[in-house]
Amino acid sequence: MKKVVSLLVAGLCLSAALAHTQTDKLVIAHRGASGYLPEHTLEAKALAYGMGADYIEQDIVLTRDNVPIVSHDIHLDTVTDVKEKFPDRARDDGRFYALDFTLAEIRQLHVNERINIDNGRRVYPGRFPAGKAHFNIATLAEAIELIQGLNRSTGRQVGIYPEIKHPAWHRSQGRDISKIVLKVLSRYGYNDKNSRIYLQCFDAAELKRIRWQLKSRLKLVQLLIDPRFKDPYNQTDFAHLVTAKGLLEIAGYADGIGPWMPQVVRGVDQQGRLVQTDLVKQAHALGLVVHPYTFRADQLPENIASFEQLLGIFLQQVGVDGIFTDFPDRAVNFLRAPAN
Repeated sequence: MKKVVSLLVAGLCLSAALAHTQTDKLVIAHRGASGYLPEHTLEAKALAYGMGADYIEQDIVLTRDNVPIVSHDIHLDTVTDVKEKFPDRARDDGRFYALDFTLAEIRQLHVNERINIDNGRRVYPGRFPAGKAHFNIATLAEAIELIQGLNRSTGRQVGIYPEIKHPAWHRSQGRDISKIVLKVLSRYGYNDKNSRIYLQCFDAAELKRIRWQLKSRLKLVQLLIDPRFKDPYNQTDFAHLVTAKGLLEIAGYADGIGPWMPQVVRGVDQQGRLVQTDLVKQAHALGLVVHPYTFRADQLPENIASFEQLLGIFLQQVGVDGIFTDFPDRAVNFLRAPAN
């Protein structure tokens, strides 16, 4: 049933995809069309494809039997009914980890819209309603096969944009997620910089390892985040990476950066003037592409009146090379508009 729904969704939006006017700006579907369907499901990927996205993102974690699955977190309890299906499988911290479940067990889970683990409430209450359809977690291979299959049937060349999640944590559990993921990507033809893929990670040490030790020739993107963010398993100095020296270092192993939006534009002041950094200018001078995240129509920054205003600031005024968005159709329509 899930595959039928996926193909129907793609078919309904196929005309929009074929009408997408190509520009030098990329629309990257963040976790699929996650503004409309539960994140990272095959249905969300198919909808994003039909909406005309240039790339579709896949966050990747491992199962107990070393299968890469597409899910944003190493935990399952924010996006599935794992607590109801396997109530006795939490670790000492009360969380349910994907790595503790086989793929066969994960197949039994139903995916829901993301909830806040602290209060149980939906993070985005206006999105897809609860209890209205059945969704599952997909493997990386399944997500790739869907996109490559649609590429063949439509004649388009939509790319993938996988993120290796928490590689140091996975290694602390005895698993080398990067080696496993690179093997799957290679099996599906993603082997060099001509491949329609960007591979991203927050962990700078891991991206260097992927480039130099694992000898990957894929296009790599260093993700950036608020330097106040702390992860005991990721020792990346994000404050350093946004400096001139840090960007020069990134250019030595990666092809681009994925900054948090406020690292590019700090906001719009009361007079409507843009307050921006020179991050994009410096990155471009080093040959790095810039793909900031995450553009959400239902979570606009302060003093931004509309989603289209936000797109215009980043894509036109600042000149980023692409954006991650939960609403790929609106970004595609914005870029397709004659004035843009």
